[in-house]
Amino acid sequence: MYDVGRSVLSLVERSHHIEEIRNVNAHASNAKPLAAIIGGVAVTAAAVIGGVLQSASDAGPVAGDMSTGVTVTATKAPSEAPIPAAAPEIKGPAPLPAEEQGLPG
Repeated sequence: MYDVGRSVLSLVERSHHIEEIRNVNAHASNAKPLAAIIGGVAVTAAAVIGGVLQSASDAGPVAGDMSTGVTVTATKAPSEAPIPAAAPEIKGPAPLPAEEQGLPG
C-alpha cells in the first residue's frame, strides 16, 4: 500500500509540474504579440519625433541665378511669304487617253 501511495503522490507532483510548464508556455505565447505591439509603438514614436524635430530646409535657390544660354533677338515678320504659292500647270480638265475616248464622230 505504501508503494501505491508514493506512486500516486509522484503522479500528482508530475501533473502539477506539467501544469506549471503549460502556464509558462501560455505566458510566453502572450508575450510575443505584446512585444510586437510595444516594438511597433516604439518605432512609430521614433518616426514621429524625428519628423517633428527635423529642421525645415531653406526654400531659396541653391545655385543662384542661372541662364539657359539662348540669345533671342526680336525680328519683324515678313510682309509677304518667301515661297510663292503653287499654281497648276494645266488649266481645265485633262484630256482623256486615246483608249478612254468615246467613238469617233
